[in-house]
Amino acid sequence: MFRTESPAEVLERLKRNESFTLLDVREYDEWAEGHIPGALHIPLRELPFRLGELDRSKETVVVCLSGVRSARACEYLALCGYRAVNMEGGMKRWPGDVVSGP
Repeated sequence: MFRTESPAEVLERLKRNESFTLLDVREYDEWAEGHIPGALHIPLRELPFRLGELDRSKETVVVCLSGVRSARACEYLALCGYRAVNMEGGMKRWPGDVVSGP
């Protein structure tokens, strides 16, 4: 099981410097077009092979373009024992700054 947060809630958590992992599961071209500063990039298809890059002791907030792939990632992470949060609406609703490039 996982919970959801709005993009505005995630932005507020970042502004408060809360300790969590922000995971972007979009593809490489989507990431390069613009992503949230400080996010970890692991495309959804690579997640099972790269779980070791995540800190199990921290909550993981997952983002994609619209919230669909991130929900799938959250389901998987929850099954693997991670505390996962889906950012509903994804980058389409992100109100904060983005950076581009790899």
